[in-house]
Amino acid sequence: MHLVQLLLPLRDNAGAPFPRAAFERVRSELAGRFGGVTAYLRTPASGVWTDEEGDVAREEVVMVEVMVARLARGWWRTYRSDLEVRFRQDELLMRALPCEKL
Repeated sequence: MHLVQLLLPLRDNAGAPFPRAAFERVRSELAGRFGGVTAYLRTPASGVWTDEEGDVAREEVVMVEVMVARLARGWWRTYRSDLEVRFRQDELLMRALPCEKL
């Protein structure tokens, strides 16, 4: 089993906020495909990193996660590419972690 986590930005690169419907669409798509989803939409996390030019970048993100029995890497790559277009990002962080139900 895997826990797939998606970090979605609250704002585009110009600082304009994405509408709530954009996040609800992701939640609906994943719930429909996998039968469940957890979306942490109320309290954003603050990400900080150094970009390619050496500048410090900051971004507020929300996390959406899904538990899957089998990791369909091709489907997730395609879905990530679609989300990168929708959320106008060069790259979205999506990660898969092995997990065990307790």
